[in-house]
Amino acid sequence: MAENKWDAFIYGDVNVDIVIPGVEHFPLPGQEDVVDIMNTYVGGGAALFTLGLGKLGLNPVFQGTIGDDCYGKFILEEFKKTNTDCSLISASQHNKTGISLSFTNEKERSFLTYRGTNAEINLDSIRLDKVQRSRHIHVTGYEGKFNHNKYLQLLKKVRELKEISVSFDVGWDSTGEWYEGIYELFPYINVLFMNETEAIHYGRKESALEAIQDFSEYSGIAVAKLGKKGAIACSGGETYKADSYPVTAVDTTGAGDSFNAGFIYGYIKGKEITECLKYGNGCGALSVTKLGGNTGFPAEHELLRFIKEQEERLG
Repeated sequence: MAENKWDAFIYGDVNVDIVIPGVEHFPLPGQEDVVDIMNTYVGGGAALFTLGLGKLGLNPVFQGTIGDDCYGKFILEEFKKTNTDCSLISASQHNKTGISLSFTNEKERSFLTYRGTNAEINLDSIRLDKVQRSRHIHVTGYEGKFNHNKYLQLLKKVRELKEISVSFDVGWDSTGEWYEGIYELFPYINVLFMNETEAIHYGRKESALEAIQDFSEYSGIAVAKLGKKGAIACSGGETYKADSYPVTAVDTTGAGDSFNAGFIYGYIKGKEITECLKYGNGCGALSVTKLGGNTGFPAEHELLRFIKEQEERLG
């Protein structure tokens, strides 16, 4: 196998998030309301995960598509501020960069989304020759029966490359089917991520713990993100738990992807599972303290200092 060039390879969604805070109601037809501020950030789960790894000092490469427009240029500039390799990012000849408008207030969030270049996502486009130069690959965008076979084929091909670990964030099933065939993918996954609700639905269990205990019999490490209750993981018949870190939440966008980045940072560094959970919780907590999915995400020294301070405070 060729010498590793990157710590992680990520393929998937990237867009801009335009966050409009303090929206209590939408203007009536023919009316105009004025807001105090609108902010533009990088969005998309795969992109946020990548930016997180870069901020933590790892060397990720992102393969994806942006539009040949001002938002595409903005995304490239934000990637280049971290250690992210942008050489596999291409400009679409057909679509503009995706945009998601996020209307927020103290109680809820609403979204209006234009998929744009994210509509071009196709697992067949993944550069396996580039994956082979990485230590790890992170996979997102699973949609049950719709693209299950493509994910299975991809994971089998990655297994053939050898020495490359795989993390997989399942994501929400908007169809409500929660395809049981997902178990077919688990033997090819080193780190499986789900939130509490996803784990319960996919596992057909009463609790996330029961679900990931079941998942871990087929995968490497099964992780459930429990929000304010922290996170749990199962591997090799053992269960691991880490409490959340209390912070004042401003915007929860990207919290799950931030957790994933923190956990995989620890995993790639060879840390114990409990430490990986702490890194995930720390990144997830800090990410929600500012508007935008990655603005509050910490650098490595900031993460380690935050965890140390939290643990000293909690005794």
